[in-house]
Amino acid sequence: MKFLHGLASGIALFAAVQAAPPAAPVADSSLGNFSVSLNVRDIAASKAFYEKLGFIQTHGNVAQRWVILKNGDVKIGLFQGMFDRNILTFNPGWDSDGRNVDPFEDVRAIQRRLRAAGVEAGTEITSATGPANFVLTDPDGNPILIDQHR
Repeated sequence: MKFLHGLASGIALFAAVQAAPPAAPVADSSLGNFSVSLNVRDIAASKAFYEKLGFIQTHGNVAQRWVILKNGDVKIGLFQGMFDRNILTFNPGWDSDGRNVDPFEDVRAIQRRLRAAGVEAGTEITSATGPANFVLTDPDGNPILIDQHR
């Protein structure tokens, strides 16, 4: 067993040494607030479950079938009947508490930047300012919503 552990460690070290260095991040390219948006069958039951884990409601309304819950810096959105599957969500212009931040990269600029980098970035946003969103998909099929509210 020690041999297998040592072999695995050696392979991991070799792969790390051989891997290309990560690409430098784009300056001032924050996607904003992050949360996981969960598609739920019963919002009341899901909310009660996550509250037992220590999450508290910060936004939303159960009667409208959506709530945002927070536990420390972790945020999840519960959405009943609004999405087909779970979604990673970013909100440009908001901090982790949903407060406005300035300056921020507008969702239209994010979409243009991603397209210039070769990323299929959803349906083109046609409005010039204000709230807008688009959805892209990662290589494994996970949807990512870039959703600006201001």
